[in-house]
Amino acid sequence: MPEQKKEFWRWEEGCVVDPVKDWRKAEVISMGIDVGSVSSEALVCLDGELYAYNTVRTQANSPDSAQSAVKGLFEKTGLKFEDVHYTVGTGYGRVNIPFANKAVTEIACHGRGAHYLAGPTVRTILDMGGQDCKAIHIDDKGKVTNFLMNDKCAAGTGRGMEVIADLLEVPIEELGARSYDVEEEPPSVSDVCVVFAKSEAMAKLKEGWSKNKVIAAYCRAMAERVSALLERIGVEPDFLITGGISKNSGITRRVERRIGFEALKTTVDAQVAGALGAALFGHTLYRKETKK
Repeated sequence: MPEQKKEFWRWEEGCVVDPVKDWRKAEVISMGIDVGSVSSEALVCLDGELYAYNTVRTQANSPDSAQSAVKGLFEKTGLKFEDVHYTVGTGYGRVNIPFANKAVTEIACHGRGAHYLAGPTVRTILDMGGQDCKAIHIDDKGKVTNFLMNDKCAAGTGRGMEVIADLLEVPIEELGARSYDVEEEPPSVSDVCVVFAKSEAMAKLKEGWSKNKVIAAYCRAMAERVSALLERIGVEPDFLITGGISKNSGITRRVERRIGFEALKTTVDAQVAGALGAALFGHTLYRKETKK
């Protein structure tokens, strides 16, 4: 049997459950499903408080992705669909989640989720997802007041980093640290379009650049691209980065240096901000509908 090729692009999937909370004692159980282009998250709140979440790789279609995320969550918690009072779908696949009571845009959900994760002082959010990037302003209640979005291109997004990880055969979780393991900061690649950046990366390797130097050049280019988005909308403190790329220090630290603001740190993985916001909306909507 041929040896299976290692998938360097794949982030670790997994489920996190708060061992202190008991869903059986909750009055309102709400669930948020965020089906993104790269990853999908299912998250449960108990009476408006984060309880558990599960992250999986997005599959070929939105219904299967949502089902997969929920299955892992239910297996770990013992929850069933009939236990959940309200489910909100978000992300690019939100309209195709068959068991969702309502769909809410990812921009609104990231605002609400960021407010919960980092507190009422958050005003600017950079959501760096697999397919696009968004700069979002929110008020002290987590409501969106303004936003800007990059074009529908994988450049400067999580999918772009996956391509580079696979090309260089470097595990994606190592890219951030390795981008700083260089003698000096290299110039950025000339184009962050995935196709052209891949070609340029291969050319740099042939010229004798180390893998780390290529990673640094690509991280710098991505940071410059998303920073330009933030500069267009204007950064108001406090500042938070959400989405999968929030885990890549090679980009986040370069963004911080460029815009002059340090991002807030959260104890919960900021990748789940969208699903969290969706679950919080679910809690509010259920209480409103039942007047509880």
